[in-house]
Amino acid sequence: MIDTPSLVDQYCHGVLRTEPGLGTFEAHLARAAGPAAPGTTFFDTQTGFAVRRWCPPLLGLEPHCPPARYLARRRELGVLEAERRLLRGSGIATYLVDTGLPGDLTGPRELAAAGSAEAHEIVRLELLAEQVADTSGTAGAFLANLDEAVHTAARGAVAFTSVTGAGSTLAFAPEPPGPAEVRAAAGRWLAHRPKGGPVRDPVILRHLLWSAVGAGLPLQLHAGTGDPHRRIDRTDPTLLTDFVRATAGLGTDLVLLHGYPYHRHAAHLAGAFPHVYADLGPALAHTGARAAEVLAELLELAPFGKLLFSSGAGRLPELHVVGALVFREAMAKVLGGWVADGAWSLRDADRVAGMIAAGNARRVYRLPA
Repeated sequence: MIDTPSLVDQYCHGVLRTEPGLGTFEAHLARAAGPAAPGTTFFDTQTGFAVRRWCPPLLGLEPHCPPARYLARRRELGVLEAERRLLRGSGIATYLVDTGLPGDLTGPRELAAAGSAEAHEIVRLELLAEQVADTSGTAGAFLANLDEAVHTAARGAVAFTSVTGAGSTLAFAPEPPGPAEVRAAAGRWLAHRPKGGPVRDPVILRHLLWSAVGAGLPLQLHAGTGDPHRRIDRTDPTLLTDFVRATAGLGTDLVLLHGYPYHRHAAHLAGAFPHVYADLGPALAHTGARAAEVLAELLELAPFGKLLFSSGAGRLPELHVVGALVFREAMAKVLGGWVADGAWSLRDADRVAGMIAAGNARRVYRLPA
């Protein structure tokens, strides 16, 4: 048995504070902009089947029980008790939490308490810029306040993340924009932006990315399919290559999140550049019973010290469970198979599993051992 005693979830979100109804619960089982097609259900997905396999026993039910029975049991326990049982059953010891997801979600401290774990904050750059813009009247004030906000955030967070503007190659240009260009873009955006409006201007997004690079914390970039629930756009990792090359040697690690179905290119970039890492994340959680095959593809291309576990989960604690337990099972199948074939020793398999499960994240994010 491959040993992964504890996990560092290097990218996730908080969970809902209130009990979700059937429609809300189902909506978060799939990355879809609307409900399931008439007469169908999102429980009939790899994620839905994984939830029914792994989560019912944590709530005192048999695996694969019907969805209605599972959700009824969830309501019997109450949202807090169900959350506590699920998170503590995941085996996650440390959560790195992107606090930029909208909704009434638990923060890092609440997530840590419910899961009997540790938690640290990841700051979402776009949300930071939007918050600064809400209190800045002029372009000059906005840029000065934004610079201060980035450096203040860097003192308390473990990483920055960027989630929007991904469809624009301009946002990932291989050099920072000039001061005059940034000031002009900020003036245009502030003049036409409704309060609370998102930042979409590629010049401001590029300025945010390079500001984060200058701050020195690891920078997480979403590099896969988008997610309408999380205001995350789609990014083909090939669009990131010039930016990746330009940031080499500057002292900031880049972590490519959610690379599936472009995970092979994300793993290639992690292998080609010393400062680039690839996240396993939903590449495993959303492929469910096929996760071992996807993991094997990642291990073909990236050095083992460049791969990081995450659940990528948010809103439903079930997704944290699925992310963690599917990861453990996939590691056992792939590495255990190589041990059985004589290709690897058990000692090496356990060592690599520990690196990917927790050790690499502790090194990249400078977490205590």
